[in-house]
Formats: sequence, structure tokens, C-alpha cells
Amino acid sequence: MARIAGVNIPTAKRVVVGLQYIHGIGEKRAQEIMDKVHIPPERRVSQLTDQEVLQIREVIDRDYLVEGDLRREVQLNIKRLMDLGCYRGLRHRKNLPVRGQRTHTNARTRKGRSRPIAGKKPAVAKT
Repeated sequence: MARIAGVNIPTAKRVVVGLQYIHGIGEKRAQEIMDKVHIPPERRVSQLTDQEVLQIREVIDRDYLVEGDLRREVQLNIKRLMDLGCYRGLRHRKNLPVRGQRTHTNARTRKGRSRPIAGKKPAVAKT
């Protein structure tokens, strides 16, 4: 099992797919890394030599922001928005959708389970 950027890469998968297990590397970046290291696309992680794994590690460390550093930067960006008091920061602070979605209905993932309102009677079906 190859370990790159603190993540165990599954050995049975192709290298392009395995690299996507790293936070911050998607399909396009995985393909770019493969091109930089000159590894054929059909190669599996179990077929990689130690030298190739080392090259992949070096390319990722040098050129890309991944895993803990990326998560930290995203959290700092969110914190900055909240400190500024801008609209997006306020939405983050109130734990509401940030990108303009409606909240009158829906938004349950972000808002959590709906709580019943005290004193409101449940709707009765008319027959």
C-alpha cells in the first residue's frame, strides 16, 4: 500500500483513481501529476516502483496544496469572512446556506432537523 501525503492509496486501483483519495486532488490534477511523472494511465498502484512513488510524493509536495494544509487554509478563509462581518461570513456564523439557496423550505442539511413550533397545531387533512 502506497502512502502519499498521509493517505493510504488503495493498491488495486489505477494510479489516477488512487490519487483522488487525497483531499485536494481531483481527476484533472491526478492526470497532471501522472503526466509530470511520466506514468502510463493504465498502471495500477500495486505496480508502482518505490522510485515512482517517491517522484509522485515530491511533485505533490512541491506543486500542490493538499490534505491538512488545504483544510487549514479553507478554515482560515471562512474565519476571515466571519471576522469581516460580510454577508457570507454571517451565513457561515448562523450555519445557513452561503450560496443563495432558499431556506423557507429545504436547507435541512445545513439547518439540521426541523423542530416543532410550540403551540402550533398539526395540519388536519380535509375530507
